[in-house]
Amino acid sequence: MLNYLKVDKAIIGGTGLGATLSLRFAAAHHDRTEAIIPISIEEIEDDEANRAEIEFMDAFAKRVRTKGIMAGWEPILNDLAPVIRTLVEDAIPRSNPESIAAAAAIGHDRSFRNVDELKEITAPALIIPGMDRRHPVELSKEIAKILPNGRLADIAMNPDLKTSDDLARQFAPAIRKFITELKS
Repeated sequence: MLNYLKVDKAIIGGTGLGATLSLRFAAAHHDRTEAIIPISIEEIEDDEANRAEIEFMDAFAKRVRTKGIMAGWEPILNDLAPVIRTLVEDAIPRSNPESIAAAAAIGHDRSFRNVDELKEITAPALIIPGMDRRHPVELSKEIAKILPNGRLADIAMNPDLKTSDDLARQFAPAIRKFITELKS
């Protein structure tokens, strides 16, 4: 994408899986990463937890394929942060079972084996913590400490965030400040 846009470097970020992708990009493309803003970083699983995640995601995909998208999400929605639950519920009518089930294959792909793999990321990073067992606050704190230019935000996901507008209002000031400091 950066080549298509004719951009040498970018500030990248995302929430949940998007946070994982931004960390992966920064680890693989130091020369193309100006900064990263991972929000609500996914848990880094050990072997046992990774097997459990694969089983969980495979069961999710099977429910989606055999019983429909809502049936696939139903046992999961209440465990999500309220804002993520709202975003998922909003996306369901625009989704189709095969794409959702195919995306669940991400469970077979481990993000990282441990936080030490992230030490190679030298780009400035604003780490915004999650709030649940799948996006643990402690992991965000550990990653902010291990990254040479990592910084833990003074805000985090919280149950009061219900919509994408809430998410933007909560995080935009800290993100804006971080980017402004980068540019100065």
